[in-house]
Amino acid sequence: MTPKEFLEKIRIELKISKNSNYTIRNYLRANSDLLDFCNKSPEDVREEDVKAFMAEKLTDSSSSSIIVFLSALRYAYSNLLKKDITIGIKRPKRERRIPDVLTKDEVKRLIDAIPTKKSKLMISMIYACGFRVSELINLKVNDLNFDEMTGHVRQAKGKKDRIFNIPQFLLKNLKKQADSQKELNQEYLFTGPKGKLSDRNLQKIVRKFAKKAGINKKVHPHTLRHSFATHLLENNVDIRKIQELLGHADLSTTQIYTHISTEELKKIKSPIDTL
Repeated sequence: MTPKEFLEKIRIELKISKNSNYTIRNYLRANSDLLDFCNKSPEDVREEDVKAFMAEKLTDSSSSSIIVFLSALRYAYSNLLKKDITIGIKRPKRERRIPDVLTKDEVKRLIDAIPTKKSKLMISMIYACGFRVSELINLKVNDLNFDEMTGHVRQAKGKKDRIFNIPQFLLKNLKKQADSQKELNQEYLFTGPKGKLSDRNLQKIVRKFAKKAGINKKVHPHTLRHSFATHLLENNVDIRKIQELLGHADLSTTQIYTHISTEELKKIKSPIDTL
């Protein structure tokens, strides 16, 4: 079997298993990179080849990246060649990094720095609803119910649907955007000149205007989702409600925000102040 045939078979298996485009892309890339490095046919790849690749290419990678890489190989070789070439390789412990968040003032400065109405609306929606980038990109005009002021996120991460509240502050602009897309016979709420947007489009917008706003943090679209959750927590919203709004399957994923609510930490006085 040639590497090209092997990769195509992986893609088909992943599609059949209803994996997300993100997973398909990452799994194909991991297997392709290994085969390019080894310069072998898939049947001839061994555990030693995987270790050699990891030593050469992944020493500076995060634990989560290494875990995804090994999972991609195990999926491919177990399904197609009925063997696991990663079985003797110890997985690193998954890191629990505390994500960066923006203050409310920084969110406002970022949004104010964006000059175009559509870009401003897209970034506002990510923060206002706690969207993942893929959820905003895949949001359809018919997913919005302006009468009930709600919307549906369809088949998000983990193949879960969930409801979100349409912010009153954005209602007028959202209606305009939806009406404009209907007139153009567009299915999705936000599109570009070449059709459906990509996550890279939004990443560029956020990075560019975070810098323009003078925000000295690493800012990407997911930072706004983290900020959404943290600000709700600071407003004393119950963490289980935040879990539902974010679409987290496990409460432990949401609980990371209890560690990054700096405004709440600032309220705690040192015991020396009460001596």
